[in-house]
Amino acid sequence: MTTTRPSPIAELTLRGVLLGGLITLLFTAANVYLGLKVGLTFATSIPAAVISMAVLRLFKGATILENNIVQTVASAAGTLAAIIFVLPGLVMIGWWHGFPYVQTAMITATGGILGVMFSVPLRRALVVDTDLPYPEGVAAAEVLQIGAGSREGEAEARTGLFVLIWNSIASAGFAIVTQTKIITDTAATTFRVGAGATGISGSLSFALLGVGHLVGISVGAAMGLGLVIGWFVLVPLLTAAHPMPGDMAAWVNTIWKGDVRFFGAGVIGISAIWTLVKIAGPVIGGVRSALAASTARGKGEALALEEQDLPIVWVAGVALLTLLPIAWLLWDVIAGGALVGSAALLIAGALVFVLVAGLMIAAVCGYMAGLIGASNSPVSGIGILAVIGSSLMLVGLFGQHPGADTTRALIAYALIVTGIVFGVATISNDNLQDLKTGQLVGATPWKQQVALVIGVVFGSLIIPPVLNVLNSGLGFVGVPGAGPNALAAPQAGLISALAKGVLSGDANWRMLSYGVAAGVVLIVLDEVLGRLKLLRLPPLGVALGIYLPMSVILPTVLGSVIGWFYDRWARTTANPEVAERMGTLTATGLIVGESLWGVLFALIVWASGSDAPLALIGAGHETAALIGGTVLFLAIAAALYRRTITVSR
Repeated sequence: MTTTRPSPIAELTLRGVLLGGLITLLFTAANVYLGLKVGLTFATSIPAAVISMAVLRLFKGATILENNIVQTVASAAGTLAAIIFVLPGLVMIGWWHGFPYVQTAMITATGGILGVMFSVPLRRALVVDTDLPYPEGVAAAEVLQIGAGSREGEAEARTGLFVLIWNSIASAGFAIVTQTKIITDTAATTFRVGAGATGISGSLSFALLGVGHLVGISVGAAMGLGLVIGWFVLVPLLTAAHPMPGDMAAWVNTIWKGDVRFFGAGVIGISAIWTLVKIAGPVIGGVRSALAASTARGKGEALALEEQDLPIVWVAGVALLTLLPIAWLLWDVIAGGALVGSAALLIAGALVFVLVAGLMIAAVCGYMAGLIGASNSPVSGIGILAVIGSSLMLVGLFGQHPGADTTRALIAYALIVTGIVFGVATISNDNLQDLKTGQLVGATPWKQQVALVIGVVFGSLIIPPVLNVLNSGLGFVGVPGAGPNALAAPQAGLISALAKGVLSGDANWRMLSYGVAAGVVLIVLDEVLGRLKLLRLPPLGVALGIYLPMSVILPTVLGSVIGWFYDRWARTTANPEVAERMGTLTATGLIVGESLWGVLFALIVWASGSDAPLALIGAGHETAALIGGTVLFLAIAAALYRRTITVSR
């Protein structure tokens, strides 16, 4: 077999890696803030590709494959930021009081590197030998191909970068004005429903509007259905069944946090298991294919460049070596504490769990990323399954109610293990999108896989200080000392609560089991809709609508509707692909601007020692501030989309 290119061209270059690292710093910080605030992150491949093309055009000899390496590095690190769905739980339970740099970076890096290694054999099963659509991977490849060498592509890259920057500025500007308190960005009220109660809340957030645009109408509709199930079915019924004297808002929120979120967790868990069952066959086939390719290479056969993965022996060796720092991390939790007598058994069991569960989870997330995109993949649900699995393993060793100190140490141990497995999930979730992009543009897989490892290292270095800035400046909801701007960190709160519940025997198994039953119904509904070729309602999207706050879900659903109308318009233009990409960059800019401002604002709060350092007016103007904020928000949104439509014609 001969190579498909007669001579090598620039691909894995130093300037490409450095540019990818610089983009990583921005997108990782934005994703960390967004994930802690609303429980969602955004895919960074397309904006990274656009920025790369605009910058590398200033240098001689830039190639499409070099641009592909840039977006690979940046997207890997940006996605790794989803580790914050687990790690804040260690602060919430009081095990950590900040985020120790070495431990935080090592948890992130070891899980991410394992995710890269596990995605090597999965590339053949889920990228090469499959018809999965990989929407974000295909879109990134189209961006790279259009921008490669043509004047039209150069013009599109410049326009796309302008759209991204302009919308980022507008989004950040609105967020800054809300911090002056002249306008407000949230509104909430509760009210009676028969013998029970419920509430309505919404956030004027351009970041959430952008998230809705990117996830699309199918996921948006599913989240809307989840909102209805959670807030207009479950909350009224459960509040009626469990009356509580005093403040109505506290009553509603207690029921939602203590019961409804666990119902959503059950939906997520069964949906993830269903996904694993569906893809077991292709995954086994992919591993066999990777072993066959390794054997062929060992016999001296030349493989096409597009087939040259990292050798499977290297993959296995790196994976096993990565277990050494993982073992140290686990010992760091155990040493000198209540668990030290069972250290060998605990560490051995955890390492086996990380390897076995990690490979299964990598397959689940890779498949879901290929089906509906990395932004919509079930990493939250995977974290829930991982923490339940690791906690049950510990219950098998120690039983329930082993004592307060032992229980606290076990919860921390379960969260550390879950954090590593979660790193595997987040990276495999995004990496296969990047490898699909590489397949379409003719990249060399092993060079992309090396770039993915580099991206993991970049992300691991920047995540700890960003987390510490946000923790010091804003804090997390429910943690002593957190101010009014505290970040919700919804998944971290839920995952730590699940670990505590399983290990103490107080888990809300009743609502979890009801959620599992509802998830089965939703899976059947989604499959039927798919066979009828109607709008699908991914069960994981429904689950997000149930257990994320309504203030997050409403603007996200609104964004999905706006994105749907925009894409309908884009398909009527002379160049619909370009118009749709400009819409994607508009949404990405809305996310990046507000998210980066959020990180900067946390730094201002930390430095000033004030919860409202930019406030210009005091209390008493809430109604006027809400009306003014709503009008300004809608006006800016309309102007931004109108401008995008103008430049896309």
